[in-house]
Amino acid sequence: MDGNETNKLVKGALLLTLAGLLSKVLSAGYRIPLQNLTGDIGFYVYQQVYPIIGMSMMLALYGFPSAISKMVVDLDASGKKHSLQTFYLPILLILLIINGAFFLLLLLNAGWLASLVGDLNLIQTYQLSAYIFLMVPFLSLLRGVFQGNYEMKPTAFSQVGEQIIRVSIIIAAALIISIQGKSLYYIGEAASYASLAGGLIAFTILILYFIRRKPINWSRSEPIPWKYYFYNLFVLGMVATLNHTVLLVIQFADTFTFVPSLMDYGLTRLEAMEAKGVFDRGQPLIQLGIVLGSSFALALIPSISRKKLNENRAAFYQYIRSAFLFSFYLALGATLGLIGIFKETNILLFQDSKGTLPLSVLVLSIFFSSLAITASSILQGLGYIKRTAGFIFITFLMKILLNISLIPMFGMMGSVLATVISLMLLFILVMVELKRKLPGLKLVRQINPAAVCLASIFMLTYIGFMKYILPGALSISRMALLLYVLFIVFSGGIIFILTLIRGRAFTETELRLLPMAETLIRIHKGRKINE
Repeated sequence: MDGNETNKLVKGALLLTLAGLLSKVLSAGYRIPLQNLTGDIGFYVYQQVYPIIGMSMMLALYGFPSAISKMVVDLDASGKKHSLQTFYLPILLILLIINGAFFLLLLLNAGWLASLVGDLNLIQTYQLSAYIFLMVPFLSLLRGVFQGNYEMKPTAFSQVGEQIIRVSIIIAAALIISIQGKSLYYIGEAASYASLAGGLIAFTILILYFIRRKPINWSRSEPIPWKYYFYNLFVLGMVATLNHTVLLVIQFADTFTFVPSLMDYGLTRLEAMEAKGVFDRGQPLIQLGIVLGSSFALALIPSISRKKLNENRAAFYQYIRSAFLFSFYLALGATLGLIGIFKETNILLFQDSKGTLPLSVLVLSIFFSSLAITASSILQGLGYIKRTAGFIFITFLMKILLNISLIPMFGMMGSVLATVISLMLLFILVMVELKRKLPGLKLVRQINPAAVCLASIFMLTYIGFMKYILPGALSISRMALLLYVLFIVFSGGIIFILTLIRGRAFTETELRLLPMAETLIRIHKGRKINE
C-alpha cells in the first residue's frame, strides 16, 4: 500500500469512527423519549426485539462488510478482477443463503421464541423482525466493496442516514401510541418497520455512490472460488460481527431469561415485564458511558497491525499503551461520575427513581465493557479475531447461567450482578490474552495510582458537596434538573481530567493526541500533585 492509500485509509477510518460515534449517541439517546412516551412496559417490549434488530444491523455494518473488504483487497493484491459474474453475484448468492436461513429460522420459529421469552404477544414482532435479514446481503456487499477500495464515505453516510430514519420513525410511533392509547406491543412492530425503512435509505445512499463510482468489472476472466468466498463470509464475517456486539449479547441473554426468572422470584408476569423495562433504563446510559470510555481509544486503533508490531515494537507498544490509558481513565471517570449522580439522572431521564440502587451497580459495566472492548480491538487488529469472539461467547453463556441462578434469589439485582460479573470475566480473559500475546506491553504499570485516586476523590467529593448545598435539586422542575445535572457532569468531568493531567497521569506525547493539546501540556508541566 502506498502513502496515498495509507493516508486515504486513515482518513476513512476516522470518518467511520465519527459516524459510529454519532450513530451510537443516536441509538442511546432515542431510548429516553421512547421510555417517557410508552413507559416501562413499552420499553420492555422494545428491548425484547432490539437484540435481534441490533444483530442484523451489526452483520450489515461490520461483519460481512469486513469480510468482503478483505476479499477485495486480497483479490486486488493478486491481480484478480472482481467482476459481476465471478465476484458480485457469487457473494450476493452466498449472503442471500446465509441471511435467508436466518430469516426463515426466525419467521418459522417466532412462536417458539415468544414462548421461550414468556410472552406470546411478541410473535408478530419477531416475525416482522425476520424480514430485516433480507436487506443485509445488499447493504453488506456494497459497503464491503467500497471499504475494500478505501472508500469509507458510502458506509459512513449510509450508517448515519439509516440511524436517523430509524430513530425518527420509532419516536414518531411511540408518540402516536401514547396519544392514541394503542397497545404497547405496537412499538415492537414499529421498531421492525423503522429498521426496514432505515435499511432502504442506507441502500439508496449506497446505490447512488455505486452508480457514481462504478467499482465493477463486467468481464469474466477468473473461475469462482466458492470455498474461499464461503469461508470468509460465514466464518470471518460472523466472527467479526460477534466482536462488535458485546452489549447486544448481554441483552440477548436477558431477553430469554429475565422475565421467567423474575416470575420464579415471585413477581407476576406484568410486574416482571415492568421490572425488565426499569432494568433496561440502564442500557442507554451504559452505552453512552462506553462511547465516552472506549471510542477515543478505538479511534487510535484502526492502524494497529501485526506489520507495525514487527516494524517498530517499541513505538507500537507505546501507541497501544496510550489507547488503553485513555480508555481506562475515561471509563473510570464516567463510571464513578454516573454512580455519584445516578438518582438525579434517573429522575431526569425517566421521570422517577425506580431501580436506582441496582442500576447504580449496573453502571460498573461501563468500566469493564470499555476496557474489554478496547483490549479486544487491539487483539483483533493483530489478527486474533476468532479468539476474542470465543471470549464473547463464553461471556454470553456465563450471563445466562448467572441470570438463571441469581435472579430467582435476588430479583433485578441478580441480573445486575450477572451482567457485571460476566463483563468482568470478559475483561479478565481479553487482558490475560493480551498479556500473553504482547508480554512486553505492561499496561498496568502505565497507570498512575496516585493521580487516579486523587482525581476520583476530588470528583466524588465535589459531587457530594453540590448535592449538600442544593438538597432540593430533585424537587425542582425537569428543565432546572437538566441544567443541574449537566453542570455537575461537565464541571465534575473537568475536575477529574485536570487532576489527572496535573498528577502526570499522561505523558506530553499522549496529551498531544488530545484537543487543546498546548493548553493541557502547560497544565501538565505544573507541579506534581505529591510535591
